[in-house]
Amino acid sequence: MGSQIRVLHVVVNMNRGGAETLIMNLYRNIDRSKLQFDFLTCNEGEFDQEILELGGKIHRIPYITDGGHFHYIKNLNQFFIANNQYKIVHSHMDKMSGFVLRAAKKAGIPVRIAHSHNTESEGGFAAKLYKSYAGSNIEKTATHFLACSKLAAEWLFKNKADSSKLLKNGIETDKFTFSKNIRNQIRDELGVEHDSLVLGHVGRFNHQKNHAFLIDIFNELNKVVPKSYLVLAGDGNLRSDIEEKVKKLRLEEKVKFLGIRSDINNLLQAFDIFVFPSFHEGLPVTLIEAQGSGLPCLISENITEEVDMRMDLVKFLPIDNKNEWLEEIRKISAKDVSRNISKQTLFEQGYDIKNTANFVNDFYMEMVR
Repeated sequence: MGSQIRVLHVVVNMNRGGAETLIMNLYRNIDRSKLQFDFLTCNEGEFDQEILELGGKIHRIPYITDGGHFHYIKNLNQFFIANNQYKIVHSHMDKMSGFVLRAAKKAGIPVRIAHSHNTESEGGFAAKLYKSYAGSNIEKTATHFLACSKLAAEWLFKNKADSSKLLKNGIETDKFTFSKNIRNQIRDELGVEHDSLVLGHVGRFNHQKNHAFLIDIFNELNKVVPKSYLVLAGDGNLRSDIEEKVKKLRLEEKVKFLGIRSDINNLLQAFDIFVFPSFHEGLPVTLIEAQGSGLPCLISENITEEVDMRMDLVKFLPIDNKNEWLEEIRKISAKDVSRNISKQTLFEQGYDIKNTANFVNDFYMEMVR
């Protein structure tokens, strides 16, 4: 082990979701002479190669959907007994963190962090009931509580929300500074005219992100602004349904499905408006990134106000009123938007990754003193 403290992060996989992006941003910016991140995952992920290159280990156990409840619990217990050299376990599994931290506690791991990245569970009634049972273990087994927003803390930690700490979803601000050259280059690559109106969205294709609403809005917009495009980055189980909807509306030429992208910082340069009509969110990293690139953001009023960096870029809208979204899109497209924003603002708000990494460095080091 040497003098490095190895922190075990628990996630389902290290793909390019919000929580995973934050973990990687931290990983690249912590003091790796003192700290090293290892991972307990269930599936392969996009970031696995980089983790190994940075000196991290990746452990794997089958997820609950692969072998069922008892199999998963048994694997968790066995894993932590065999790996009880870890001093710190940091779980990012929302309510499922209850099972993870219970197993870690049984194995005698002293520091057990529950981290809330959301404000609601995914899935139907049975899934939510099960997750709620899992979550009931968190208050009894976590030693520390972290959340991306106040709402996320209240949702996951209930009585312990007041003793939780806010860990801001910091970004590498330099990467997001607006560049006209990159904008034109990405537009060429996407096959969209330099003078067209481009709406963009970054997120998994699942119920939470509300893609169907986005397609409906764009369908109406395209009738009045024919030179417009909708660019969707991400993947997920509802992607084929949304592609089907786009075909039915004959918008295949206008809606671009890009899949998972590793160059979101460049992609954002090519957008004119960032649209984000989620049903619920913790505090989305992509919205911090979008503001970091000076992009006007139209977002669901279900998202916490903490996401607004006070740069006059965010407008909260109701997701039961398409006309309001259309009206705002038209207003923004009529304006000449300057994309040059002050990095100082993000820094002052605490959303520069250097702040977040310093916070995490100190937090972990204090734990093991």
